Amino acid sequence: MKNLILVVNKDKDYTSRDVVNKLSIILNIKKIGHTGTLDPMATGVLVCLTNKYTKLVDLITSFEKEYIAEIKLGILTDTLDITGNVLNTVDVKNYEEKHLQEVLNSFVGVYHQTVPIYSAKKVNGKKLYEYARNNEIVELPKNDVLIKEIELLEYKLDTIKFRVVVSKGTYIRSLIESITSALGTIGVMSSLVRTKQGNFKLADSYTLEEIASQEYSSVKLEDCLDLEIIQIINSELEKKIINGNKLTMEYEGFVLFKKNDLDIALYYFEENIGKLKI
Repeated sequence: MKNLILVVNKDKDYTSRDVVNKLSIILNIKKIGHTGTLDPMATGVLVCLTNKYTKLVDLITSFEKEYIAEIKLGILTDTLDITGNVLNTVDVKNYEEKHLQEVLNSFVGVYHQTVPIYSAKKVNGKKLYEYARNNEIVELPKNDVLIKEIELLEYKLDTIKFRVVVSKGTYIRSLIESITSALGTIGVMSSLVRTKQGNFKLADSYTLEEIASQEYSSVKLEDCLDLEIIQIINSELEKKIINGNKLTMEYEGFVLFKKNDLDIALYYFEENIGKLKI
């Protein structure tokens, strides 16, 4: 059974589910999960886990994410990105870069966002985009997320390019809508690349084609989690770990148990009590 952590460089026009389905065929593995949906128009880091490592999906999904995004000014669509139906257009204003950075900086910290209607967020058991496609009225949920860093990278004509580091659950399309509103104009997301998620970087990712050609490496647990490593030399301890028993040891946080350099089990310790994670 292959337990893999794969950093996929998602291509444009693929859904995150498309990537999982293709990986399943390429690797001949049925149990695969991803750790954070990317819009079809977006590219970049999509961390995928197989078999028992899928138990880490929620944990890795919670890692902060870094994006490079582009805004096309002077246009508004129903999806808040360049792929949607145009609702309005206005003349594009000229801005000083200093002012643009000041506006971006104003979003650092806790950001109260409105979840976009074209998203997979569920309300009353139904995904928001299903309400949109059926022209049904629904109150859009609002939630607080954290904008940790934001930086203007480039500004020319009708395009703003910026880098941003955000917490789980941040919709960059919503952030862009708020940014353009603060600038006194309208705009949509015209490009989005996820460049980092936790310790997973775009530079270390692989395309589906590379994975299909066996030109990839799986990430080790110790390279993506802050953890202690213990080599098992005690047969009694090994039996407890294999049986998934609770452990009492003077550790806090994640502990990876290995035997002969093979991963045996991952535990999480709180107040020196460890519970099996995978």
